[in-house]
Amino acid sequence: MKKKKDLIRFRTITEIHDAAGLPKPKHPLISMTHCGGNTDIDLSNGPVYDVLNFYKIVLITDRQGKMKYGQSHYDFNEGSLMFLAPNQLVGYVEEDYSASTHVLLFHPDFLLGFPLAQKIKQYQYFSYSVNEALHLSDQEREVMLSLFKIIKEELNSRIDEFSQEVVIAQLELLLHYANRFYKRQFITRKAVNNDLLQKTEAILDAYFNDQQTLQLGTPTVQFLADQLNISAGYLSDMLRSLIGQNAQQYIHFKLIERAKERLSTTELSVSEIAFELGFEHSQSFNKLFKSKTNQTPLKFRQSFN
Repeated sequence: MKKKKDLIRFRTITEIHDAAGLPKPKHPLISMTHCGGNTDIDLSNGPVYDVLNFYKIVLITDRQGKMKYGQSHYDFNEGSLMFLAPNQLVGYVEEDYSASTHVLLFHPDFLLGFPLAQKIKQYQYFSYSVNEALHLSDQEREVMLSLFKIIKEELNSRIDEFSQEVVIAQLELLLHYANRFYKRQFITRKAVNNDLLQKTEAILDAYFNDQQTLQLGTPTVQFLADQLNISAGYLSDMLRSLIGQNAQQYIHFKLIERAKERLSTTELSVSEIAFELGFEHSQSFNKLFKSKTNQTPLKFRQSFN
């Protein structure tokens, strides 16, 4: 096996085709490839890390053996789906190259002039880590395979004035289904996610109790995600599915709860409490408190006197 390169940036889809020994794409801004399974394309000599200037959606099916998610087995072994946004660093993962892997690459410019060009930024799973892939049931896998097949046939048959519109329509449908299936995954992984919620709460409680706010300021979503070893987007979507709040809203909730406790049980001034909670300016604390409780910190304190 050839030695893997440490890092490479692919600026065009043609470049990544060349690196993988694939024919040049019929369209410079989009391509669909299939490797593993019954194909003879071998991507095992790729770079350890790569950065793409375009979107990448990977559908893996027919994987042999039991897959694991952290210390737990995947809910389904029928297939998995991964989404990567432009300029995202992708680390090499030990792969089963007997699996059937479908790879859809498309440049942001392919979406120009269509609403999806802006809407695609709303799909947070493009910022998820590889270990937060969407794991498909048998029925979900068939839905995704059918959409990949339609896109592939459209790209390989002929390119005409309707091709882009047809492909984008199918791509948008694929993203809608992925959104639905991720919602299902959050439900079926409720036990795992409840454990993450408890860990999130414990991290925030320790953050306040140890007064890390004095050195680091108010806790951030990225700080929580780093502590939990998950992506910020996955954390927010997981919390939203469990408690109806994203990560930033949950942090604010914990901040306000801690502020209420300090306002009602201590004689510290509002400015001192704001500083203790990590706010540089008490005005920012006052604004957040009022937006969440419909009253100022002083009004809240007076209600206890």
